[in-house]
Amino acid sequence: MTDAREELSWEQFGTAARELAERIAADGYEPDIILSIARGGLFVAGSLGYALDVKNLHVANVEFYTGVNERLPVPIMLPPVPNVVDLSGSRVLVADDVADTGATLKLVRDFCVGHVADVRCAVVYEKPQSSVQCEYVWRRTNRWINFPWSTQPPVVRRGAAQVLDS
Repeated sequence: MTDAREELSWEQFGTAARELAERIAADGYEPDIILSIARGGLFVAGSLGYALDVKNLHVANVEFYTGVNERLPVPIMLPPVPNVVDLSGSRVLVADDVADTGATLKLVRDFCVGHVADVRCAVVYEKPQSSVQCEYVWRRTNRWINFPWSTQPPVVRRGAAQVLDS
C-alpha cells in the first residue's frame, strides 16, 4: 500500500451515491431489500434506498477492520444476525463503502445465497485485490480511502468515561 490516500468528501459521497444508484437503475436491477454492511455501508444503503425508492433496509453487522490496514484474521458477523426468513425469495442488494479484500462482502453475500432470489453487491470503491467483483462500483482504487464518516476520531471511546478532545 502506498501512503497516497483517496479522499472522499461528503459532497463527493452524495455524487457517488447518486451515480451508483443510476448505474443500478440503468442495469434494470430492482432490489426488494438493501442489506447494509455496518458501519460504512449504512451511509451507502440509506442513500441507495432513497434513490432507488427501496424502503426495506436491513443491516448486517460485520467486524473485520481494527485500524488502517489492520484487520482480524477473518470477518465475523455480529448479533443481531439478519433472519434469512426476512430475506427469503427477495432480490437483495448488498451495500458497503468499499470492497477491499472482499472478505466482508463474501461473508454477507454467501450468507444470502440459497435463501434469496438474487444477490448483487454495490460499493462506492472497489480495490483490485478484492475477491468479490461487485456488480455496481462507483470508482476503483488501490489507495487507502479516507471516508468523511471515519477520518476523525470518535467523540467518545467505548469503555472510556471521558469525552475526547477535538
